[in-house]
Amino acid sequence: MEVSPDALKTLLADLQLDWAGRGVELVQVASGWRFQSRPELRPYLDRLHPEKPPRYTRATLETLAIIAYRQPVTRGDMEDIRGVTINSLILKQLEDRGWVEVIGHRETVGRPALFATTRQFLDDLGISSLDQLPPLEGSDVQESALDRLDFESLSVSLQPPHEDAEIAAEAVPAADASLPDSAPGLASELPLEASPQDNHDTGATPTQPA
Repeated sequence: MEVSPDALKTLLADLQLDWAGRGVELVQVASGWRFQSRPELRPYLDRLHPEKPPRYTRATLETLAIIAYRQPVTRGDMEDIRGVTINSLILKQLEDRGWVEVIGHRETVGRPALFATTRQFLDDLGISSLDQLPPLEGSDVQESALDRLDFESLSVSLQPPHEDAEIAAEAVPAADASLPDSAPGLASELPLEASPQDNHDTGATPTQPA
């Protein structure tokens, strides 16, 4: 017996109502529908199964937030917004977690990779589409995007600044002189000398010696 899409949506809506107010709810996410515990029960569940969420540096979470709100973007686009060069390990970490992926290449010099978020990212946030992301506030994309993303739903936490200093530095000052000398929230990042490959996707053409 086949069920039409409209009939299926009606059945799912009825099921949602039937489970409303219980400890478990039926929600729609990017990959379909799932039962999950209600958000307000999280503190009690954490006490039953205490687990420390993985910690990510501010640079990593800022990069994820920028991709989420400005996708598709190249590494050069992200560097322009953040004001510093982005370490390749940051993007690899986000790809390994299943939150971002390369969806194509921009048709410009060097054909830089275009990054976007995945269905897994939406599922972990508990939403079904990017339209459900909270709107940005203010003109500072970097800070606003970081503030608006629900990292608790992603089961991650921000690594304390003093721990950032104990690991390898994740960013170096970008070469764009038009950007401000310092961007908000980047005080914990250690400057290093930039390597030529760090700006491989900015689209800039090398200047020939006179």
